[in-house]
Amino acid sequence: MTTTTSIDTAPPAAASTRHPIGETPTGARQVRGRGDVRRRLRGLLTPADRQVLWIYLLTRLALVAVSYVASWLAPGPDARTPANWLSVWERWDWGHYQAIAEHGYFGSSPGVDPALVDRVAFFPGFPLALRAVHAVVGNWTVAGLLISLVSGAVAVVALGRLAGLGRADGPLAGRRAVTFLLLSPSAIFLAAGYTESLFLAFALPAWLAARRHHWALAGALAAGATTVRISGVFLAAALVVEFLLAHRGRWAGALRSAPWCLLPALPIAGYLGYLWARTGDPMAWKHAQERGWHREFHWPHEAFLNTWRAAFDNLQTTGFAIGFQLELLAVTVGVALLTVLLLRHRWAEAVYVGLTLWALTTSYWFFSVPRATLLWWPLWIGLAHWSLRRAWVREAYLLVVAPLMVVLAVMFTSGRWAG
Repeated sequence: MTTTTSIDTAPPAAASTRHPIGETPTGARQVRGRGDVRRRLRGLLTPADRQVLWIYLLTRLALVAVSYVASWLAPGPDARTPANWLSVWERWDWGHYQAIAEHGYFGSSPGVDPALVDRVAFFPGFPLALRAVHAVVGNWTVAGLLISLVSGAVAVVALGRLAGLGRADGPLAGRRAVTFLLLSPSAIFLAAGYTESLFLAFALPAWLAARRHHWALAGALAAGATTVRISGVFLAAALVVEFLLAHRGRWAGALRSAPWCLLPALPIAGYLGYLWARTGDPMAWKHAQERGWHREFHWPHEAFLNTWRAAFDNLQTTGFAIGFQLELLAVTVGVALLTVLLLRHRWAEAVYVGLTLWALTTSYWFFSVPRATLLWWPLWIGLAHWSLRRAWVREAYLLVVAPLMVVLAVMFTSGRWAG
């Protein structure tokens, strides 16, 4: 039974007597219209989504506190004044993203003399978003932080929904997965003006759409992911595997939906075409990575030995040595995750994690693997489900792993760790 307001039920004559002609219907429409908008906005998020976003907000506030502390530590032990708070977020790769957004891939940067061609190592999605947001807020660093803040919110909602798919304890599983992600050692990169949050804001909804067999949406979102990072190619490969598994024995339906799986290739083709036109080398991004980050091919055992020496043979400063030790730990976690996925016949997720591991363990040394763990959603979902079966997993994570996030966040924002 539908409940109506007194405006709806009042006799026409009485309504016309009380109000000028046309005033009451218009006012009623305005009231109902405002209510409809609020209901639609609330309808976009489930109660479980709102709980996840509350966790997200609390961890963002915690990272603000951490970065405030880092601003006092960054100038050095003899300093009398702290660094500017925004400056602690302007670390490492951020300078490349801002330079691309501000001056383009081949424009000159006043006061900076980098090898300009090295900028092409970075895909255009994040710099394009940075340029657009900067046009509104007027500050590059604030623009980068806002992109990560908003896209991170989208990502955690999608992760929570993925973790809860098909489970009676879905809301709890979603909260656990999001908590483990947000308290992971490299979680600072989800808050900084880096690509991880924006990539996840495309990749996780894409995977959620694929799990629900919405292939057009999955392909379009994965195309967005490929504009941000090369990891989008690995996501696209996993989507193809998921598509084939979902259509086993129903190939007629597969033919109608298959073209959507090709959408992620379009941004890659566009970027390679741009590089070919500007440099004559469609693989200029890869060659820039080789020059700037030692991404030339080495067998995994060679990369392992080089990383081990950098971590333990006193060849690096202490901050970088810790970083290489974390690389070894992250690769170990990745291999364990890949093994579990294969044993459980989670072929599509195994393709994604396996390709990522192969790309990151076949350089001169292991590099940026801790950051890549943020993109391994099967890890966070798997930990969440495991913790629901074994209570000690949650306690061990919060007591052992989460404090490391705080330490590394301080190290990153104070300029002592590059991730």
